Amino acid sequence: MPVNKVVVMGAGVMGRGISELVSSTGCEVVLVDKTEEILKNSMHILSEIMDNEIEKWGLTRSEKKAILSRITPTTSLDETCDVKIVIESVPESLEAKKEVFQSLDLSCSPETIIITNTSTLSITELASFTKRPDKVIGMHFLFPVTKVPLVEIVRGLKTSEETYDAIKDFADQLNKTPVTVYEYPGYVTTRIIVPFLNEAMHVLMEGIASAEDIDTAMRLGFGFNIGPLALADMMGLDVVMSWMENLLSELSEHKYNPCPLLRKLVRAGHLGQKTGQGFFKYDAEGNRIKE
Repeated sequence: MPVNKVVVMGAGVMGRGISELVSSTGCEVVLVDKTEEILKNSMHILSEIMDNEIEKWGLTRSEKKAILSRITPTTSLDETCDVKIVIESVPESLEAKKEVFQSLDLSCSPETIIITNTSTLSITELASFTKRPDKVIGMHFLFPVTKVPLVEIVRGLKTSEETYDAIKDFADQLNKTPVTVYEYPGYVTTRIIVPFLNEAMHVLMEGIASAEDIDTAMRLGFGFNIGPLALADMMGLDVVMSWMENLLSELSEHKYNPCPLLRKLVRAGHLGQKTGQGFFKYDAEGNRIKE
């Protein structure tokens, strides 16, 4: 049976993307966050992103209208009591996610599956904050959610076969190619991409090449669609640094220690596309400004 209603917890970058993706398949979405202001801003940004897609012929106005009509923003957890699936997408902080999981465990039906979109935290530990560890599982979507055809399905220690099968079917409903991952810090994609990004930052910091030339070398030399520094800017430098710090804490391997240049940019508030400056500069629509 296809899922016809989903609750998404967290209206940030990933929460917006997941909401758009789920809604685009004809499923109703309830988008939950702490304040009306956050939700209003999130829906405004989502509308602008979709307008950009319309300009590039990637979406029609009628499709945009239909997608937005199926997304209901709210600050209430009331809608969580009768859905099959809740997707948690709050910031990558164990304490923040613990609070959400404990609240969801109380508000949701005992049969509800709770999905986390975490990229580095333990599914098993998050599941331990509930009385339904068998119904907790990870779906690690990659940014931009609506464009990347992959999703990692991450099984915790107590995730049941029934839960796994249901979420694999859900991934098919979302037209995503699922990769099954058994829990380990960073899973597959984050664990591999983080040292790659970190090394590119060290090459820049050491003055070996410019940011532009580093990205050009990796794009043309290895067939990547985007260079590592532009990719980090797109993901958000604060997000990338949090991944590194979580992996460093879990695995104690120096390759995950954030490059000093990354720390410097994050401290300065230069977080990439979303702030207009990271390793490169961007306009209000997130387009690169050539210097």
